[in-house]
Amino acid sequence: MRIHKGDNVRVLAGKDKGKTGKVLRAFPRTSQVIVEGMNIQKRHQKTKRDTKQGGGIVPVSAPIHVSNVQILDPKENKPTRVGIVREGKKNVRVAKRSGAKLK
Repeated sequence: MRIHKGDNVRVLAGKDKGKTGKVLRAFPRTSQVIVEGMNIQKRHQKTKRDTKQGGGIVPVSAPIHVSNVQILDPKENKPTRVGIVREGKKNVRVAKRSGAKLK
């Protein structure tokens, strides 16, 4: 999976199509990512003794499949594909659009 935590991505499909956000968490086994503020769903939460916040209906970001998001090019801020280039003994992710290295 070529999308990692901290990457800026644009959503390509679904109810949040066209929006951009930061990847909060990546799940390589299921090929899914959680994007900040996208795919919001409501979860019913019980009241906990240790937290001051009571129970209720809480909005939570749900995972999105990797095929429905595309990484943004750091130079042009447009969606791009990701390539892998070998530098010495390490693999480095590179934006196909501009050739810029991704963090």
